[in-house]
Amino acid sequence: MKKRLIKESGIRDINKLSQRYKKAKIYFHQDLDGVTTALAMKNYLEDNGIKVVDCEIIQYGDKEFSVKKADATGEVMPVLVDFAHGKPMFVIHTDHHDTQAGAEDTKSKSFRSSRSNVETISQVLSPKDIFTSEDINLISTVDSANYATNDISPEEVINYLFSLDKDKSLQKNKMLLGLVTNKLLLAFKNKPGFLEELVMKSTPSIMNILQNIKRIMVEKGYADIPTLQKNKDVYVGSMKNNPNVKISGNIITQYGGGNMMKPGSYDRYTPFKNNPEADFLVIAWPLGLVQASCNPFKKDRELKGVNLGEIKDEVLSKWESQLNERQIPLSTIKWVSETSVKDGSVGFTFKDFAALYGSKFKTMDNGKEVLTDIGKAMSKHFNELTEEEKLMLDEVTVNAWDIIESNSGGHKCITNISGLNYLGRSTRPPTGKKSFGDDDDAPYVKFVKMVQAEFVRVLQSKID
Repeated sequence: MKKRLIKESGIRDINKLSQRYKKAKIYFHQDLDGVTTALAMKNYLEDNGIKVVDCEIIQYGDKEFSVKKADATGEVMPVLVDFAHGKPMFVIHTDHHDTQAGAEDTKSKSFRSSRSNVETISQVLSPKDIFTSEDINLISTVDSANYATNDISPEEVINYLFSLDKDKSLQKNKMLLGLVTNKLLLAFKNKPGFLEELVMKSTPSIMNILQNIKRIMVEKGYADIPTLQKNKDVYVGSMKNNPNVKISGNIITQYGGGNMMKPGSYDRYTPFKNNPEADFLVIAWPLGLVQASCNPFKKDRELKGVNLGEIKDEVLSKWESQLNERQIPLSTIKWVSETSVKDGSVGFTFKDFAALYGSKFKTMDNGKEVLTDIGKAMSKHFNELTEEEKLMLDEVTVNAWDIIESNSGGHKCITNISGLNYLGRSTRPPTGKKSFGDDDDAPYVKFVKMVQAEFVRVLQSKID
C-alpha cells in the first residue's frame, strides 16, 4: 500500500486561505512567547505562500481594544496568536490558555493547552520544526515559570548580564543566554515599534532575537546593559524595605510595584529574590487587580492542598451577594475599556461585550428592538457617542459579580482577581480630580485592598 502524503498541516483550511489571501498581519501578545509565536506563525504562513506584511502587539485590558482595525479591503488576513480573547475580525486564532472568549466567528482556530503557544506552532502545527527544541524549552520555561525544575535562581531570571561559565554545561549556558534575551525584551517591550520590529526582522532563533535587540538598543539610543543592570539592582534594593511590602509567615503581601520609572528596574520576581524562603506572593495593583502566585524557584515547597484558584473563588464568595446587586452600566464598561483607543482602533463593540458577558447582561423590556440600536452605537468610540446614545447604554447593565468572574482566572499556582476597577466608576468620565478623604483612595482601590487582605487571610488559614 502506498503511503499518502498529507500536504496540509495543522491549521485548518490553510490551503484555501492561501488562495484567498496573499498577505497577512499578525497580532501577538506582549511577551517572549508572543514574539516567538508570531515569528513561528510568520514562518509557517510564508511557507504556505502568504506574505506577512505587518504585525502589532495586543494586550489585555483597555489596550486590547486599541489595536488598529483590519484592512477594509480584505486583502490582508488578520491573524491572532498567544491571546485568549478573539474577535470577529480575525481569520486565524491560535492560543494555549485554558479558555478563550470571542472566537466563535473565527474561520480557522487552533486551541491546544501547552506550556507555550510557540511550542504548538513550531512542533505540532508545522510539518517541520521552526524553532529548535532547546529554544522551545527556554521559551516554555519562561512562559510557565517552570524555574525550580530547571535549577534556575531568581538572580538568573532578573539578570541582564551574560558571560560564558565554563563550569556549567552548554545547555545551562544556553538557558542563561535565553533568560537574558527575555529580560532585555521585557525591558523595552513598551517602546513604540520595538516588538514589532523584532517579529518582522528576526529569524526563528533566540540568538537572532538577541542580536536584533542589541542592534535596536544602539540604533534607538536605548539604555545600555550596564545601566539596565544598575537600575535593576537599585530597584531590588529599594523594595527590600519598601513599606508596601510586608511578610506574614511565608506569604509576601505587596501593594503596587514601587518606583518602576527607570528603564529595566521592575521585575515581577523581585519579591522572591528578596525573600527566597517565602512560598507565596499576593500583590494588589491600584488599577483594580489582585494577583497571587507560588514561589516558582522553590523545589521543596509543599502546597499541602493549597489551590490558589479555589482560594480566589472562596474569597470572592464573601462579597457575592453585594456584587450581584451592584449593576455596572454598559456605558461605564465601554468608557473604561476604551481608555487607550485612538482613531482607527477597533474599540469595544457589542460583539466584544457579548463574548465576555454572554447572556449575563440585563436590558429594558423592549430588548430585541433596542439591542439593534445599541449594536450600532457600540460600533462608535465612546467619545463619539451622542448623549442619547450614552443614555441608551446606561440601560444595559451587568452585575459586578459577573464582570469580576469573567475577567478573573487562574489555577493552582497562579491566579488573578481582575475587573475591580469597574466598581466605583460613574457612567461618565469625571471632569476634575476627586478627593476621597484623608487616604485619598478611590472606593474601588479600598475594595482591592480588602480583597487582598481576605486572600491573605484565607491562604494563611489553608497553610495552617
